[in-house]
Amino acid sequence: MTALAGASVIAQMLAGYGVTHVFFVDAVLRRTLIELEALGVRRVLAHSEKAAVYMADGYARASGRVGVCFAQSVGAANLAAGLQDAYLHRAPIVALTGRKAAQSRNAYQEIAHGPLFAAVTSFAERVDAPDDLPRLLRQAFRAATGPTPRPVHLDLLGLQAEGIEVPEIAADASVEPRHGAVPAYRAPPDPADLAPAASVLAAGQRVAIVAGAGATLSGAGEALLRLARILAAPVATSLGARGIIDTRDPLSVGTVGSYGAPPANEIVHAADCVLVVGSHLGDQPTLDWRVPAPGTRIVQIDADPAEIGRNYPNTLPLPADPRAALEALAEMFAGTPRDAGFARWAAERVATWRAAMAPHFASDAMPIRPDRLCAEITEALPKDAILVADTGYSGIWTATCIDLAPPQTYLRAAGSLGWSFPAAIGAKCACPDRPVLCFSGDGAIYYHLPELETARRLGRPLVLVINNNSGFGQGLPNVRRLQGNRPGHFEEIIRFGPTDFARVAEAFGVRGIRVEDPAAIAPALCDALAHPGPVVVDVATDIETRAPEPWIPEEQR
Repeated sequence: MTALAGASVIAQMLAGYGVTHVFFVDAVLRRTLIELEALGVRRVLAHSEKAAVYMADGYARASGRVGVCFAQSVGAANLAAGLQDAYLHRAPIVALTGRKAAQSRNAYQEIAHGPLFAAVTSFAERVDAPDDLPRLLRQAFRAATGPTPRPVHLDLLGLQAEGIEVPEIAADASVEPRHGAVPAYRAPPDPADLAPAASVLAAGQRVAIVAGAGATLSGAGEALLRLARILAAPVATSLGARGIIDTRDPLSVGTVGSYGAPPANEIVHAADCVLVVGSHLGDQPTLDWRVPAPGTRIVQIDADPAEIGRNYPNTLPLPADPRAALEALAEMFAGTPRDAGFARWAAERVATWRAAMAPHFASDAMPIRPDRLCAEITEALPKDAILVADTGYSGIWTATCIDLAPPQTYLRAAGSLGWSFPAAIGAKCACPDRPVLCFSGDGAIYYHLPELETARRLGRPLVLVINNNSGFGQGLPNVRRLQGNRPGHFEEIIRFGPTDFARVAEAFGVRGIRVEDPAAIAPALCDALAHPGPVVVDVATDIETRAPEPWIPEEQR
């Protein structure tokens, strides 16, 4: 066994796991970064630690590979904050930080930052001895790609991790390539679990399917649609599974929950049996646990048995890789006739809603309606595009008003405003041959405007569409209602701008296109998608236009 400097060991192990890009803020792991260049790994310098994490997150979600990010000790708190979105979405991230040995002696810029990672990682460990590095790095990749993928953290000795980079390491530095991507394993369903699950689904008269991020991680789209057709079951998705099947398929009913279009909630609420595939059934996709209705019979498929039944007690467990479980169920039901009445009713509800929205999709109003912008994006998106959306109104508009079909991919913030633009940069790094379009509100883009320089420096095609309404549109009605008739200026707490982001982009050396007329949206998108570098399409929209609101059960309105 040949001893190598720690920097060489880190670089070779990361490359061995299939890492093609690392995202970082200087100054940390400089020796490793130099070694990585020789191995063909691209180093992407970001302008903030959170942006570096979001880039690694977008890289991981777009490719299924593990995203890697670095920060020195003084930036570790920001790195931890950035991991929240990846944790909530279940993205595999390996985060590396440096730290001084004398943290407890009032060392400059130092706090005990290790505890800050506890809530946003599934595994976190200090690396104090160089020979411990290979073992702990292997464990980090195993944990990141576990049944529920999640971020992990290694805290390396030395401000720039020089306590690990400089010494020679003689320990085994082999890697386990299968843990470089998710899913690392595909656990098959137990026949003892399949039989009762099939029995419950067979007995259901109105079966619906709810697919979540776990189904996306499993690559279960084809298996999901096959089973849905066999069962004549309408398919709703969480935000994390939007576009896993063609959103215009007759069985697709849209996004369910608080960020969903009305038909999905109504249809899932009307079901007497719901097959849940890879969704943790948190408050957002269930409208605060009202959809499915309490008491509904549920069959839940998840790779992590600990997630089954967490939120709905009337749940039959089917622990397994989602794709494997769906394929097994489809074989069991193949050739079994099903009444398609519920599916026809569901399709009629969706068609009625789409018809009601059609005038908005074609509206010529100025300022521009966001739903018109979404309709234009649907038409402009290339067949293999990746659409990256922020949270808040960006999430609602894109999840209800932009249609997608595989191999198009939808990535969305799990709650962190400002996530989308750095994540889109990471997605483009992961998938350089696929078009990437980012949909962000102006409130979100202010968080990470400096990454326009990063996009320019990378020089890759990337389209950033800004829904620019000069404020936080989602919160405007609530703030206005709270103000009521009292004198004052509620706009101070919800409005900002106006800003011409096309001119801002040009100041960064990025092409900018300003759109104020709805007729100009399509040409602008066509132009931007054909451009060989990054483009900002700044669209002046109406802050008063409300996004589609979810259907709420009548007894709770």
